[in-house]
Amino acid sequence: MMITPTQAAAGWLEEFGVALKSNDLDAVAALFQEDCYWRDLVSFTWNIKTMEGRQQVRDMLAARLADTAPSNWRLEGDATEADGVVDAWLTFETGVARGRGHLRLKDGRAWTLLTTMTELKGHEEKTGERRAKGAEHGVQKGRLSWLEKRQQEERELGYSTQPYCLIIGGGQGGIALGARLKRLDVPTIIVERNPRAGDSWRNRYKSLCLHDPVWYDHLPYLPFPDDWPVFAPKDKVGDWLEMYTKVMELNYWSSTEAVSARFDEGKKEWEVLVRRNGEDVTLRPKQLVFALGVSGFPNVPKIEGAEDFQGVQHHSSKHPGGEAFAGKKAVMLGANNSAHDICADLWENGADVTMIQRSSTHIAPSESLMELALGGLYSEQAVANGITTDKADLTFASVPYKIMHTFHIPVYEEMKKRDADLYERLEKAGFMLDFGDDGSGLFMKYLRRGSGYYIDVGASELVANGSIRLKSRVDIRRIKANSVELSDGTELPADLLVYATGYGSMNGWVAQLVSPEVADKVGKCWGLGSATTKDPGPWEGELRNMWKPTAQENMWFHGGNLHQSRHYSRYLSLQLKARMEGIPTPVYGQAKVHHLR
Repeated sequence: MMITPTQAAAGWLEEFGVALKSNDLDAVAALFQEDCYWRDLVSFTWNIKTMEGRQQVRDMLAARLADTAPSNWRLEGDATEADGVVDAWLTFETGVARGRGHLRLKDGRAWTLLTTMTELKGHEEKTGERRAKGAEHGVQKGRLSWLEKRQQEERELGYSTQPYCLIIGGGQGGIALGARLKRLDVPTIIVERNPRAGDSWRNRYKSLCLHDPVWYDHLPYLPFPDDWPVFAPKDKVGDWLEMYTKVMELNYWSSTEAVSARFDEGKKEWEVLVRRNGEDVTLRPKQLVFALGVSGFPNVPKIEGAEDFQGVQHHSSKHPGGEAFAGKKAVMLGANNSAHDICADLWENGADVTMIQRSSTHIAPSESLMELALGGLYSEQAVANGITTDKADLTFASVPYKIMHTFHIPVYEEMKKRDADLYERLEKAGFMLDFGDDGSGLFMKYLRRGSGYYIDVGASELVANGSIRLKSRVDIRRIKANSVELSDGTELPADLLVYATGYGSMNGWVAQLVSPEVADKVGKCWGLGSATTKDPGPWEGELRNMWKPTAQENMWFHGGNLHQSRHYSRYLSLQLKARMEGIPTPVYGQAKVHHLR
């Protein structure tokens, strides 16, 4: 009799649990394929770590099994099967936590296993039946109202009492993490130099919208309303973030700039000088989180003659919009997301725009990307199929980075066919196209290097039809008073010069605020070590330094797109909560630092 996928997964899980309980590592290893992957998000390793191959699985368990004490492995719902692979959801416990996971079986053995920590025992979020009562029934002299308690907290935290955690950066990343920590009763301050939450969105050029669809972009706990636009305009996002900080009762210090930070080895705490509304305040948190954006420091190239330019020049992150440049000649150095968006904005406002493309760019038309790459997990259809945001996030996380490109290559092969006409016309216009070093497209480029692509929401047609002029395979050799000289000897008149030249690693902020030595100690953020363009090896297996312990004690990095900020804030918040509560957190498999900045 044929066994069902559910029976296969349940049988495997039972054997797995028995082997773990009896500490039989040979039996555990035999349950995995030779070519296997166990991705653990905090639950076993107190790290974000993927074990690749049986030997690495065995080594991790030899080091962590006794401490972790896993138990109570259970299937969650029915398993499914497609193309010979059984997919199953599962729950489990460790000595200190509860977890959720995902399993893929091939020929009866584990091909991929995901284990994630969902909550710490005894430190659960006060939700559902554990929610606060709010009203204090009865009579009590001198009682404080909710507002008075909130005002007291705002007066005292950072002054007479210290936060356990300080988050530098109050964009969506810092806000999402702050919300998680608030739920876990971790005293936290978020500092943001802008006057209002959401200003980092409001201050960008007026045509900016999210390129990712709404189902991909929810913040923790509080999803967007079901009439929220698929691609939210920047000011709408800014207002939502401001509202969110208030509703979630975050201790959000706007108009506050971090000036300097140093770690006191003796006290095991940070001393951080911030300037709040013009007043210097010294904060002494135990944990310091940099949440200053996935891309970090703006890269502004040093080009001969830049100081002589009589027009306007700025990095793309500072571009206010195209309204002031009607009838002007604009030159854009760069050809990725920001470059295309700003070129389109300038064209719409009547500027004469030329894009300088130095290296090839991956173009992913938005509609094709939505349908082919994201639709199965993040779409109205996915919601109708019962795929919650949490389930979508875990499904995404269940694919190990080592093999993720193999899942993506067919998607972009189909995109090449579907959008062949656009690609042909772009190449005819001289545009240099690519689909990544191995044809795996946009998301792998994003993970490997954080650059090199454009989600096409209209600008590609302007390039293809010549409305946006293009100079490819060249660079700017010299800047003159009213023009730029290119490496092919040609010259372009210019009233505006925009550097859409990307960003450096987030540890550039550490170099500025702490020291260059500490920045180099923790090393580069982002990238997988794939040995592809702009992602040098050796292989890391996970994103460098993100959401996990770094080489600098009590320093963390948080960020990514809205999806990553939402999902991985859970694991970072649990790591911070465990440390605050004195729960032992022995880190297994901390990555070596191979690249500085």
